[in-house]
Amino acid sequence: MSATQTAPKPRGRQFFANPGPTNIPDSVLLACAHQTVDFNDSNFIEVYDACVAGLKRVLKTEQTVFLYTGSGHAAWEASLVNLLSTGDTVLILESGHFSISWGKMAQDLGIEVQSVAADWRRGVDMAAVRAALAADAARTIKAVCVVHNETATGMMIPVPEVRAALDATGHPALLLADTISSLGSLDFRMDEWGVDAAVGGSQKGLMLPTGMSFTGVSAKALEAHKSSKLPKHYFHWTNMLQRPLKSFLGTVPVSFFYGLQESLRLIEQEEGLENVFARHSRLARAVRAAVQHWSGNNGPQLFCLNPGRYSDSVTAVLMPEGLNADALRQVALKRFNLSLGGGLGPLGGKVFRIGHLGDLNEPMILGTLATVELAMQVAGVPHTPGGIAAAIASLAAA
Repeated sequence: MSATQTAPKPRGRQFFANPGPTNIPDSVLLACAHQTVDFNDSNFIEVYDACVAGLKRVLKTEQTVFLYTGSGHAAWEASLVNLLSTGDTVLILESGHFSISWGKMAQDLGIEVQSVAADWRRGVDMAAVRAALAADAARTIKAVCVVHNETATGMMIPVPEVRAALDATGHPALLLADTISSLGSLDFRMDEWGVDAAVGGSQKGLMLPTGMSFTGVSAKALEAHKSSKLPKHYFHWTNMLQRPLKSFLGTVPVSFFYGLQESLRLIEQEEGLENVFARHSRLARAVRAAVQHWSGNNGPQLFCLNPGRYSDSVTAVLMPEGLNADALRQVALKRFNLSLGGGLGPLGGKVFRIGHLGDLNEPMILGTLATVELAMQVAGVPHTPGGIAAAIASLAAA
């Protein structure tokens, strides 16, 4: 091949193992390709109402849901501006890049931010959370923000333990939970866990294109909303409640709802929500088994060091010292057509991420892991070969 030629693009379907957006089932893609309809038409309103009811079932809530055209960041902002006022304080529980980003957004909006710092490899200490809440004698903290599943670090933070910390200290702060990479992949129980605002997005466990997000809102949060003073318009819940569809100030993205209708059918009827959780857990264990096997010979290792907080939707893999994760990702992508997630923030170049959420199965996971091992061999990354056999053993035992 001459210096001016580029390597040919790999043939075959790309293996997409990024943690979001995720693979979209063909039936959902086809459902999204619906002809344009009037969003005020009674036939569409039936679809809309059914989708909202389905979202509530997945969130496990009987309370209010607001929807927006925008990614999960839009729902982050909606939750903050609808519940808080300039100068209010939120407590951010550190878990990785996305918890930090939510805090930075709050600061940009004029909100004071306190953080419970944490080792990103182990996650926030709940005793430190209780201590921070107990120390707030003046009750200046108006909301506690937790990322249920931190995509950047491959870590799950137990929301019920955060609620328990609030209850143990008698603190009245609202509990805000980011479910963007957990909903439809990990069990989430908004009402049972006492979550006041649950932020979600379309592009991960719900297996839809990026571009729609939503917030589940408790009665307590709706009451707090009445005194919120932060500027808002498109995200204004009061204005949304006056709309016939109780969401979307403007045109409703109708195509998403036909896709969501099909996605909910796949989740609830074809597979069953609890079976969806079991599948994600099963596949996640196989991925971790492979990585733990590779870690021999000074190979890559699991970034998360807390087994009780392993994520069932994404695994972050820490590269050996001195080796660049992005170089390995380029080999996987350019040579073998496998897309892996990169490190975010301070983890850039240090970790790669294997997404195992949404529409996937055992062959897809095994193909991904085999190709990662192939890419490591080609790239000269030290590891103990045979991770795929460890994953197979994990799946066979399951």
